[in-house]
Amino acid sequence: MARVVVDVMLKPEILDPQGQAVQRALPRLGFEGIADVRQGKRFELEVEGSADELDDAALARIREMAETFLANTVIEDFTVRVEESEGATA
Repeated sequence: MARVVVDVMLKPEILDPQGQAVQRALPRLGFEGIADVRQGKRFELEVEGSADELDDAALARIREMAETFLANTVIEDFTVRVEESEGATA
């Protein structure tokens, strides 16, 4: 199985109140030196076949899925990348 990861983040010009709340809380918790925090979403898609078997058409279909369903492209950007799912840890 191949793992395709879609990361979705608010566009830089969009206000991120959750990220700001986290950034303001960090010094109170003893974490200094963090200038900015942005919060996003991560989708992990397990795709049949190995990472080597994923062709451009399959990745294009996943990008289409991200653009039409996983991300609101008016306010969010997304990236798509392939990871090996065996032995992968976060």
